[in-house]
Amino acid sequence: MSFTITKAGILDTIQDEGRFGFQASGINPGGVMDIFSARLANCLLGKPMHTAVIEMHFPAPVICFNEAAMICVTGGDFTAAINHKEIQRNQPVVVNKDAVLEFKKAKHGARCYLSVLNNFRISAWLNSYSTNIKAGAGGLHGSALKNGDIVAFEKISALSDYLAKEPFKRLPWKVQPAKLTGANKIEVIKGSEWNWLDDTDQQTFLNTSFKITKVADRMGYRLAGKSLTLKVKEQLVSSSVSFGTLQLLPSGQLMVLMADHQTTGGYPRVATVISAHLPLLAQLKPGEEFSLALTNVESAEKKLLQQFNYLQRVQYAAGFKIEKILQ
Repeated sequence: MSFTITKAGILDTIQDEGRFGFQASGINPGGVMDIFSARLANCLLGKPMHTAVIEMHFPAPVICFNEAAMICVTGGDFTAAINHKEIQRNQPVVVNKDAVLEFKKAKHGARCYLSVLNNFRISAWLNSYSTNIKAGAGGLHGSALKNGDIVAFEKISALSDYLAKEPFKRLPWKVQPAKLTGANKIEVIKGSEWNWLDDTDQQTFLNTSFKITKVADRMGYRLAGKSLTLKVKEQLVSSSVSFGTLQLLPSGQLMVLMADHQTTGGYPRVATVISAHLPLLAQLKPGEEFSLALTNVESAEKKLLQQFNYLQRVQYAAGFKIEKILQ
């Protein structure tokens, strides 16, 4: 029971929410870039939010299912299609044996996610299924998915009975995710070295826009904007960093660290993107712009809780519907 990568995309990896507790040993958490979309894909299938998914970039892969499966695609809109017929994001679909999933055109967003109801049959590394390409561990063989790779999953016989001879069937529910924010405004909280900026540069940080340069990947985005300078001329001891840390480089430009960030860094940490807005940032591409706004921890936690409650409602409702299908 499996699907086959008949044509690999530019970067397709198995990811979950990451591996934690090993940064002291130099192993970064990794995990999905857009945790909201990954969780939504799982919740629409009634699965635990943290379950492993396939994270894809465009050009995305062509996948042939060797057994019936229930799937859901979320995140960026890459014009997903099964047997050349377009399917919607955020709507579960049951696909039959030999059905082919492909992605025809990138309309918006930088990444999309594929969840499969049938759990992947892969081994965890350090308590996570996430692919760490640099370490060559996790996921499938510790690397991006390649032509001919076979990803095994559990068989659910009821799905074949549900489909009969149809190549696929759209399930009668979908969601329109709540908008995360507006006008590409990313909220941040002050970093440990925020006060190293003088008042003028703090206002520049908050009142100008920043463009994502071509130097942007799962490790971090280099930004282009008005140059910032430090009023404090101190050497910073290499300190811990996290997903969303905004570092000020010696050039006066900013870098925002993403899912595959290093475990420590020596550049001033002027701010940190709030967890609830990391998914929006993860869907921006080189050349796109955003602005920054200060918030506080209480507000950041409230936004994250709202997202979690929304996902939990989707998960419970979808789980109830799927249970009836599998009976």
